[in-house]
Amino acid sequence: MNRERQSPTEKQKPTHVDLQALVEPFPEPMIVIGDDYRIKAANQAYIEAYAQDRRKIVGKKCHEVSHHSAVPCDLAGEDCPLKDLQNGSPHGKAFHIHHSLGGRVFANVEVFPVENPDHSPLYLERIQTSTIAHPDPEMDGLVGESPAFSRMLAAIHRVAHQNATVLLLGETGTGKDLVSQAIHKLSPRGGKPFVAVDCSGLPENLIESELFGHEKGAFTGAHSRKMGLVEAARGGTLFLDEIGELPLNLQAKLLRLLETNVYRPVGGVDAKKADIRLISATHRDLSSMVREGTFRQDLFYRINVFPVHLPALRDRPGDIPLLVETILGRLSKPSPPVSKDAMDLLLSHDYPGNIRELKNILERALILSDGREILPDHLPDLSLRSETSTSFFQEILPLAEMERKYLQWALQKSGGNNLPKLAKALGISLRTLYRKIDFLRKGLPPEENGSSSGGQEPGRLMFGKRKGETLSPKGT
Repeated sequence: MNRERQSPTEKQKPTHVDLQALVEPFPEPMIVIGDDYRIKAANQAYIEAYAQDRRKIVGKKCHEVSHHSAVPCDLAGEDCPLKDLQNGSPHGKAFHIHHSLGGRVFANVEVFPVENPDHSPLYLERIQTSTIAHPDPEMDGLVGESPAFSRMLAAIHRVAHQNATVLLLGETGTGKDLVSQAIHKLSPRGGKPFVAVDCSGLPENLIESELFGHEKGAFTGAHSRKMGLVEAARGGTLFLDEIGELPLNLQAKLLRLLETNVYRPVGGVDAKKADIRLISATHRDLSSMVREGTFRQDLFYRINVFPVHLPALRDRPGDIPLLVETILGRLSKPSPPVSKDAMDLLLSHDYPGNIRELKNILERALILSDGREILPDHLPDLSLRSETSTSFFQEILPLAEMERKYLQWALQKSGGNNLPKLAKALGISLRTLYRKIDFLRKGLPPEENGSSSGGQEPGRLMFGKRKGETLSPKGT
């Protein structure tokens, strides 16, 4: 039987309850489950991935086997493809972290309904393990396990098998180049060339010939024909990083390429046929550039068919320990341990340069630590920021103390002879001023205890009445 990937709905529908025969032909892990999440049958691929013993699987609930969880996915805060089906969706789909025999893996899970002769609900669950990302540091590829990372990964898997143009959106250093390679690897074009070009790194007068190539004699110095990157990527993927840096005249030519799949080399007469999938990336706001007239609207629509948002590192702080372990493992064998204080420093930083900045920090720490345990002293930039931040907060006075000092200063400057006028200048009632003065004489802060300011917010005296607010002549 053909074991190529196929949708379970395309197979012959069962005419009897031979569930094992239904799932066994599939090369990827496959199970049959009921409405109660219990596994009715499992194919050999599933057994090899999760238990090695069929008796440890059949009769168990799917979330007990794959998630090591006593509750279903939706009760654990995750999407549940079975619950989607039960709620009326034609089929359920979710992206999960599974506990396989080989460790934790990202799994693309699809659930399909099955017609059953006895009419009890049955469902096929198919699991495809991600080959481009892992929630463990020992593996190659993209690494993370946070919700933000998982959402990005789910989007990658959703679009990779299509031929649609993809736009990667994210700050500098978030790994757009790695994500573009992951999409290419998963796509039907994965065995063909992957060609990347940084649009911000090419002089404007060379971008066109780099992309489309040129003929001999096309311009001064063109002593021979040169193949362009579009031709070099034939059958594969062309990745244009920082596409927002393309000049307008090149944007028009790129648009023509996307609309017609035809281009003309610089100095050439005959048009050439292109066969590429385009992935673009930018850290800029292309919508704003469209409004400003610096990026073509029609090109924006062409490249923005499927946007993928790459989260900033500050939006996935739970991934930092995992990334630290992964990066150190790739930089040094064996990788040194990181002290708790050093890890606390790494966790407290906001990383404007994202993963690229984290990698640079760790590479410097490796050198300073001589391969031994990484300590706060080996993170000088982060330690300095932490000390500066601590010093700043140590210098801040409590609002109550500031109010006390300010009131003393105001009484001294006014001579204390015209309290009604002073109360008006301070934006409080005379009664409140008397009460605050009384507390000052007793050595208490002006708002000490609940009645000191008549229910005012702490520090209200410092700022007076709010804009548009009328103070009651009776005070508070």
